[in-house]
Amino acid sequence: MKSILHELAHSPYCLPVKRILEAWSIPFEARPVSAWDRRSLIALTQGAYYQVPVLEHEGDVVFESPDDPLAVAHFLDREFCDGALFPSEYAGLQELVIGHIENTLEGIGFKLSDPHVLDEISDLGERIMTARHKERKFGAGCVEVWREEENAIARDFETALAPYEQRLAHARFLFHDRPCYADFALFGVIENAEFAGPYRLRAELSNLRRWQSELRAYSAF
Repeated sequence: MKSILHELAHSPYCLPVKRILEAWSIPFEARPVSAWDRRSLIALTQGAYYQVPVLEHEGDVVFESPDDPLAVAHFLDREFCDGALFPSEYAGLQELVIGHIENTLEGIGFKLSDPHVLDEISDLGERIMTARHKERKFGAGCVEVWREEENAIARDFETALAPYEQRLAHARFLFHDRPCYADFALFGVIENAEFAGPYRLRAELSNLRRWQSELRAYSAF
């Protein structure tokens, strides 16, 4: 029976989950969610959640909560990955790294892609409502500001990535010779930044580019 991943294709939180499902050869269907109409998720979670990712698997509906903001990753680790995503020897340290990735890095990187993702929404109503959602959180005209300041945002993003570039000069993945969840989280943030528009990691970030290529092709078997 296939799992169902309810996703936004460009989401930095969905991209890691999809790559994990692929890496562990877990059959799944990616089911797109409207950026501005989340009634399907509200119904699926009985009103408890409306964000992505949401994973359905054999009767379980898995989504994050205040008690477990990585609930989907933890579920996959228990059910399929045999503890590989959250090895006990890196407990605590990995959570610190994930916090930096999902807050500092994600808070910069999405601005490189979002204006171009918005351009690709063909439905006028969905495009306008998505833009208004951004403006309610980040201020009127924020999307156009991000578009105009793309080069400066890219510099800030790569400055924040510098410790990862340094680390990956000495290791295949962030912690050891196999990827942990922090690798997939970082992968999601970078793939999100590159999802739409012209931005790509500069060639000078050769360790990150090597790591990104390996993680794209990684198989757990």
